[in-house]
Amino acid sequence: MSSLEEPLGLDKLPSMSTIDRVQRFSSGACRPRVDDMGMGNCWIDGRSCSSSNSCNDDYDNYSREVFPWRGHTRDMSQGDSLNKRSLSLGRNTLVFGKVCDSWYFPDHQYNSKSNHQEIRPMTNKFLKGIPNFVKIVEVGPRDGLQNEKNLVSTAIKVELIQRLVSSGLSVVEATSFVSPKWVPQLADAKDVMAAVCNLEGARLPVLTPNLKGFEAAVAAGANEVAVFASASESFSKSNINCSIEESLARYRAVTHAAKELSIPVRGYVSCVVGCPVEGAISPSKVAYVAKELYDMGCFEISLGDTIGVGTPGTVVPMLEAVMAVVPVEKLAVHFHDTYGQSLPNILVSLQMGISTVDSSIAGLGGCPYAKGASGNVATEDVVYMLNGLGVKTNVDLAKLMLAGDFISKHLGRPSGSKTATAFSRVTADVSKI
Repeated sequence: MSSLEEPLGLDKLPSMSTIDRVQRFSSGACRPRVDDMGMGNCWIDGRSCSSSNSCNDDYDNYSREVFPWRGHTRDMSQGDSLNKRSLSLGRNTLVFGKVCDSWYFPDHQYNSKSNHQEIRPMTNKFLKGIPNFVKIVEVGPRDGLQNEKNLVSTAIKVELIQRLVSSGLSVVEATSFVSPKWVPQLADAKDVMAAVCNLEGARLPVLTPNLKGFEAAVAAGANEVAVFASASESFSKSNINCSIEESLARYRAVTHAAKELSIPVRGYVSCVVGCPVEGAISPSKVAYVAKELYDMGCFEISLGDTIGVGTPGTVVPMLEAVMAVVPVEKLAVHFHDTYGQSLPNILVSLQMGISTVDSSIAGLGGCPYAKGASGNVATEDVVYMLNGLGVKTNVDLAKLMLAGDFISKHLGRPSGSKTATAFSRVTADVSKI
């Protein structure tokens, strides 16, 4: 951890080489037809450009370069029931905490869940690569709360973990065994683990920065741990007071000790797209750190956009580089939502074969050493999107939102989840009818 008094600022943003091309396909340059909003014959139809410039050739070249696997056409001869279903009428009303598959308005109902049998036969290559099941790793109790200035009691943390597990989440990161000097919010790690270590129905990994932290975690009853390295040399030195190579040496000691005890180790890589000091991070640097963690025995590598500056245009080449050296089934993604790009980044990651996603209840989180970095993508929003894609998660969205409501009320602020906010507004509107 850094001893700097002030966190690092977002004074440098990653430069994106494709930004000039992306601008040519913005709303001001190209207008998709109403029936082509991501579902029609052509995702963006150059023939419908609102300007005099034709974007067909440029868009095709851009698509082949940035999204080489995607096909942006679909055979519509079989009929498209998706649009029809989105306008279906109904009489079922939403009851918060009981029914979260749909919400009701006086004039119509919208259902967030797609019909599994209708989605899967789609000939649209845009959706074909998406997995049938996605594992969600909930990081709220650790990554979400670590940046909170006001201390959260052990009892609240324990109840939050219990609520998250009861919602169906199979992996909930419980706490971190770091020095209380650097992260005072997690000084009660031992007490939290004592209360939840025997909780059934989920794995409860904890973060361990070094061998000392690992030993403390094991003594507290942890059955799974995680280590964290950075793809940025500057961030590594400011965050954990050592170089990338020094951090990897530490983690080799941790993974060796864990192997002797048959304890699985997950690896995190931070700053996979951008760093608050260095700016853009080369995909090759991310691939190097990810491969080192994988080779030392980490069963899964989570790729984190720590300051939330990534877009699909920068996430794709990063994933391509990592997937060249680490099996895709061993990878996870971890996006912060600073610029509102988390869901697009997750979607494109799913298209590339990623099937594990980190998220935080109510969008809690942020990085103490990356000033301006907002919270993680909200778990509620991820589950809502996956429901709409027909992807299974085994998570009950109603119970999940209740857990988010619980911690948000305790923290004294609205939920950072757009899904939870929308449902609460609709519920309030229905109660007035």
